[in-house]
Amino acid sequence: MFRTILRSLTAVLLTATAAMTLSPAAHASQPAVQVRATDPSSTGSYPVAYTDVTVSASGRSYSARVWYPGTTAGANAPVAAGAHPGLAFGHGFFQAITQYETLLKHYASWGVITVAPKSQGGLFPSHSAFADDLNAALTWLTSQNSTTGSRFAGAVNTSRLAVSGHSMGGGAALLAASRNPAVKSVSTLAAAETNPSAVTASGTLTMPVQYLGGSADTVAGVAANQQKMYDAKPSAAQLRVITGGFHCGFEDSSGIGCDSGTITRAAQQKLTDGITTAWLLYTLGVDTTLYDQVWGSAAQNLDGVVYSAKP
Repeated sequence: MFRTILRSLTAVLLTATAAMTLSPAAHASQPAVQVRATDPSSTGSYPVAYTDVTVSASGRSYSARVWYPGTTAGANAPVAAGAHPGLAFGHGFFQAITQYETLLKHYASWGVITVAPKSQGGLFPSHSAFADDLNAALTWLTSQNSTTGSRFAGAVNTSRLAVSGHSMGGGAALLAASRNPAVKSVSTLAAAETNPSAVTASGTLTMPVQYLGGSADTVAGVAANQQKMYDAKPSAAQLRVITGGFHCGFEDSSGIGCDSGTITRAAQQKLTDGITTAWLLYTLGVDTTLYDQVWGSAAQNLDGVVYSAKP
């Protein structure tokens, strides 16, 4: 009973909230690395590094962690040679970014520089402001690419930028993409309806958008959230539903008010790693050999995942 009450409280809070260093030359001398992802659910070839930063861009300022491909693993390592795609990732309602460490490290291992804002983490976040924070992350990353002395100088392919997020952060990613022509791809995890509406925002998007959900999600269920977003989105779009997947299964652990499913967290995360990494690498033009895993028979017949698409 207590668990049911807590889960209901989480859903109510979500509903209430919805209503309210290397030089440039060093990197530039190296060609962009062409990644070949035969199995995007497995760890990529890059050592994973991270750094904690203050993002200041577009009139916004907040703390963030950046996961990126490094020359070695660990804190503040140099960025691996080449120009890498950039991603801004939004956390879920009242969730710390550390809840997504496994996923964001996975992206970095495949060469994606991912900025995870720590902003809008309280009980009454602004979805609109969070969308602006995600866009500010991409603006900041773009400016770092041309800033002499920055760790990311010359390391960002500014024509390959994407947004993603979980739950509230997924909805905010859709809002962000609707405001930012620099965004070339969107991938969302259990995206929740927001205020302003992520469903309405989806209908305005022209870049490829992926909606990933879980059939056992009792917090931001597919029918009331991702299905409506997918239905509103013109092509290219896809809805992938993990059978037995649950809302908190996209995170590294479950807390108060979390749900559960009929699939293990490890299995759900493995599927999520593969589905979303293939999507980002393909739609950003990093690896065009991944067509089959995104739009083809491999995607359509992936065990444990129901596939709908508008290629």
